[in-house]
Amino acid sequence: MAWIRQRLRQLKLLVFDVDGVLTDGGLSYGPDGQIWRRFDARDGLAMKLLQQSGLQLAWISGGRGESIARRAQDLGIAHCFAEVKDKSAVLNALQQKLGYSAVETAFVGDDLNDLVVRPHVGLLITPADAARPVRRQADLVLRSSGGQGAVRELAERILRARGDWAELERWGWRQRN
Repeated sequence: MAWIRQRLRQLKLLVFDVDGVLTDGGLSYGPDGQIWRRFDARDGLAMKLLQQSGLQLAWISGGRGESIARRAQDLGIAHCFAEVKDKSAVLNALQQKLGYSAVETAFVGDDLNDLVVRPHVGLLITPADAARPVRRQADLVLRSSGGQGAVRELAERILRARGDWAELERWGWRQRN
């Protein structure tokens, strides 16, 4: 597992699927047909911590709905792609645009449509409740489920690997403006 810690230190781009990773995968529909999702607040803070540590974050989702764009905007996620049919194509384009290699990139996904990015990332990470084929191919299976603190767990692992966690744990965090 030392190699995973090394890869976590090397990360420059961390990409997330949305449904089943940032949410528990459940969808609710409002009377007007709008899709509602529940996002975990601690996962949101985790994203802020990762951004302040210098990581570029991106969301690539096959899902649709205003809630994805709205939550990404609230968290300052500059690279948010929804209704994506080919996640590997979008990921490759983003890597080229930002100048990051596969080794510098990790993807967090939970279902079969996330496996297509496997050849393009240094780490494939999945929540505990991901589909079995994804868990089998993942480099790291988190203990937490999607939408239930998986992102927070991953953020702590990354920040520990980079030596940034002890100070946060001791002194807390303030958002920089």
